[in-house]
Amino acid sequence: MTTRVPQERRRRRPTRSGVLLSEDLIVQTALRLIGEHGPEALSVRRLGAALGCDPTALYRYFHGTDDLVLAIADRIIGDAMAGFAPGDDWVASLRDMALRVRAGYLAHPRAAAMAAHRVTRRRNEIRAVETGIGLLLTAGFPSADAARLYLAFIDTVLSHAAAEAAFQALPPQQREADRRSWRDVYQGLDPATYPSLTAVRPELPAMADSSFEQAVDLLLEALAARARALGPK
Repeated sequence: MTTRVPQERRRRRPTRSGVLLSEDLIVQTALRLIGEHGPEALSVRRLGAALGCDPTALYRYFHGTDDLVLAIADRIIGDAMAGFAPGDDWVASLRDMALRVRAGYLAHPRAAAMAAHRVTRRRNEIRAVETGIGLLLTAGFPSADAARLYLAFIDTVLSHAAAEAAFQALPPQQREADRRSWRDVYQGLDPATYPSLTAVRPELPAMADSSFEQAVDLLLEALAARARALGPK
């Protein structure tokens, strides 16, 4: 388990350029560097240069780059969930959560690959897990089921959102080539060799579109059906 840097070591300090150094500023700068140059830009040396401070100053706020990655992941969650308030409809609330996670990852596509598979152990993630499990408990699921079903829900959401973000992080020409493949390559396949693809040929160009919402809706429909099978709460 990661031990947070003590508060007394995280006092706001001015950099050489006069900017007050803080945990929030470091995370914000790290996100910018990753967005501009990719995950390989996340180094203490490059962060120090971007912040105008001695790289060792960053260790007053984070134990190392992995600790910073966890803070970045938690920042994305916090930004995505800002202003979210669960409603009376637990299915609609979970759907809103899923769309927010996706939007958060697409806002930082290069950082998403670093964040999706991590457990941040921080405030924003803990609040999100509390909210998600709470919604499933509201639906009538027993505690053990609520925890496991939330894990299935959020793993599906995070994996799908991360894959979409990874595609968004590709160079534009690669993204366009992949999209065109559904029209240029799949439309011209031999019907005798690929009868199933031929049968759905008119639908294939739409394969370039995101399936995120459909995947989330299928999962939520399954959860709702299981909740109904439990009977009255």
